[in-house]
Amino acid sequence: MISFKNVTKRYGNVVALDHISFDVSAGRVCGFVGPNGAGKSTAMRCLTGLAQPTSGQAFIFGKRYADLPNPGRFVGVMLDASSLHPGRTGREILAEGAYVMGMPASRIDEVLELVRLTSDEAGRRVKTYSLGMKQRLGIAHALLGKPQVLILDEPANGLDPAGIRWMRDLLRSFADGGGSVLLSSHLLHEVQLIADDLAIIGHGRVVAHGPLEELMASQQESSLEDFFLAETAEVAR
Repeated sequence: MISFKNVTKRYGNVVALDHISFDVSAGRVCGFVGPNGAGKSTAMRCLTGLAQPTSGQAFIFGKRYADLPNPGRFVGVMLDASSLHPGRTGREILAEGAYVMGMPASRIDEVLELVRLTSDEAGRRVKTYSLGMKQRLGIAHALLGKPQVLILDEPANGLDPAGIRWMRDLLRSFADGGGSVLLSSHLLHEVQLIADDLAIIGHGRVVAHGPLEELMASQQESSLEDFFLAETAEVAR
């Protein structure tokens, strides 16, 4: 459902992405992991049309994001929950999204229940929200259009341990229902608990990609974290 094909992104002389290629299949959660500044957010921005690759292509259902009709009905995106309009209430933000996507108003209460935001919380202005509440609202907005693909950048930020377990269960259920999830994080341990596949990126290059079990099995005595550190360090040389 998601495909990166030799995507390169340059900003002047800086190479943010260097010919990255990997796929995310239906029914799978792909953990997109790497240190801060490795290129994860840039890759997701290229995938969702917020940045244009210098070369290569990124596709969802075989099309560029911009070419999807009413993309919110196909793809749910949360790249920066802190960018939500601070002066609007959570419900107002969801109502605007539902209107744009052509979803019924009843969907707003459905996603609020899914992300466990109460009616009172939804009636508050976003500037009063904690980071964890903003993350929940961002996930609710991503789910509004009943998409088949979720693209989430660091969704665990600001969530307490119970919230992280909730998010894990939600995304697992989404994938088990046939959806695809691309989940970025710099927290390898957390991603290990939910991911079916891993794409490890360092300094703009994908240094390993494949099923989590296979990557773990290949490490023998060393941990996956040791492998992650070794691979991302090696590509820097």
